[in-house]
Amino acid sequence: MDRETSQRLEQRLGRLHARLRLGIEKETRPRVFGNGINFFHPENWYSFPSLIRNSLRLVGLYRRGQRNTLDIRVREHEVHLPGLPQAFDGFTLLQLSDIHADLYPPAVHAMVDRVRELDYDACVLTGDYRAQTHGPVEPALEWMRVLMHGLRQPIYGVLGNHDSIAMLPGLEEMGIRMLLNENVTLERDGERLYLVGIDDAHYYRVDNLEKAVQQIPPAATTILLSHTPEIYRLAAHAGFGLMLCGHTHGGQICLPGGIPVTLDAKCPRHMGSGSWEYQGMRGYTSVGTGSSIVNVRLNCPPEVTLHRLRSA
Repeated sequence: MDRETSQRLEQRLGRLHARLRLGIEKETRPRVFGNGINFFHPENWYSFPSLIRNSLRLVGLYRRGQRNTLDIRVREHEVHLPGLPQAFDGFTLLQLSDIHADLYPPAVHAMVDRVRELDYDACVLTGDYRAQTHGPVEPALEWMRVLMHGLRQPIYGVLGNHDSIAMLPGLEEMGIRMLLNENVTLERDGERLYLVGIDDAHYYRVDNLEKAVQQIPPAATTILLSHTPEIYRLAAHAGFGLMLCGHTHGGQICLPGGIPVTLDAKCPRHMGSGSWEYQGMRGYTSVGTGSSIVNVRLNCPPEVTLHRLRSA
């Protein structure tokens, strides 16, 4: 990374956060075992994609799984939030997660077609814009620019375990307000709702909830954007009303009935997809809008989600 980009990141994030993220990325080479919350990281195993593709070809499921990645569903989720200001009753958030934009470009065009006509008040992106966990960021940014043609402002996002901090300037230049242990105030008719986002908590472990909620009044209604659901305990005890996340892909390649073979996340299996609740906090885990490692989905179609907020 050149010095100019480093200086831009320090100005944007603060010297400490920028140095921490840059330092961790530099010394943390992609590893199959170790680091992060999980011990095993299949996305870093270079031969894993070929193994999956060849296995699916052998049983005649590869082409079907590839077609399924373009069948993006629109999920609607109505969530009742205690303390939600009346002005925000009916406020709708569009969530896209795990886009992995440079893995399979036809899927990005399918995303644009799916979201272009949807009605929502704000869009949130819950991480993983890049296919690989290392290497150049430009291909992912190029396809994210294509996706932006289908989305409307305002757009907020967080980084995932596949994303480099070097992507931050490019994503924000597209009009995405990235939240890295930060918050933003949404205002409507004089009332306020707070949107909070944390940096990656799965692999780089640079999330900081305490910093993220600074300046938020104690009794305020807050929504947390996290790439992974794995910090659900901390989020609930911190008093968040709603947590939106992704990372699991719902398993991506599932058994009949949508039963995931693996979720690549340390959380209860019922938190691996869809809506859930913990200690009074509502949560929703997106199964992902794109696909990871291989552009295949079985018994787990990709989704975009419309979260409609209701006063409890």
